[in-house]
Parts: sequence; structure tokens; C-alpha cells
Amino acid sequence: QVQLVESGGGLVQAGGSLRLSCAASGRTFSSYAMAWFRQAPGKEREFVSAISWGGSRTYYADSVKGRFTISRDNAQNMVYLQMNSLKPEDTAVYYCAGSPYSTSYYPNQYEYWGQGTQVTVSS
Repeated sequence: QVQLVESGGGLVQAGGSLRLSCAASGRTFSSYAMAWFRQAPGKEREFVSAISWGGSRTYYADSVKGRFTISRDNAQNMVYLQMNSLKPEDTAVYYCAGSPYSTSYYPNQYEYWGQGTQVTVSS
């Protein structure tokens, strides 16, 4: 079992930065693939970024590539999403997700989810 708690969301102007954190509980965290998804009002949940259990492989949606960076600290049971050059279209609730299997672009492949943190980017 893994429990996930996101933090770090907020209101920022376009061009600004935020760093999201996801704190995980559970002894098996280091063996989990982790990801960030987001969901804007009236839209489906979409993939943002994923990282392999060891951190050697990372994946990004085209819309955030070059602006967002995912990382993890297995010793601290933490996953991070550094978001730079934020745009109004990045406004959404951001969710941390974990999978005991491999990384995936599809939310139904992830077994564990946090409650989400709101990111609002003003123009």
C-alpha cells in the first residue's frame, strides 16, 4: 500500500515557476513507477510526466517538454515536479500517481493517487 499527498500548488503569473511535491508512505515506494497527471475543469485527466522506479527514465507530455522536470528521492519517499515558464493553459488540478508496474501514459495503469493540488496560472 502506498499513500500519496501532493503539495506546492498555488496561484502564479504566466512565466513563473512552481515546484510540486508528492510525499509517499509505504516501504515499497522505491519500487514504484511514479507520475504526474492533471485535470482542468471540463476536461479529461491527462498525462504530464512519469519517472521510473530508479529515476533513470523520465517521460513528458509534449505540452510540457522543456518546461517541466520530474525527479524523485527514494530515500525521502518524495517525487517532485518542477514547473517553469508556466502558461495559463497549465491551470489544472495536479495529481501524483503510483504504479507497482512500469511507467505509463494512461491513468488507469496507476493504482495509487493523491488528492490533488490546484495550480492556477494567471495571464
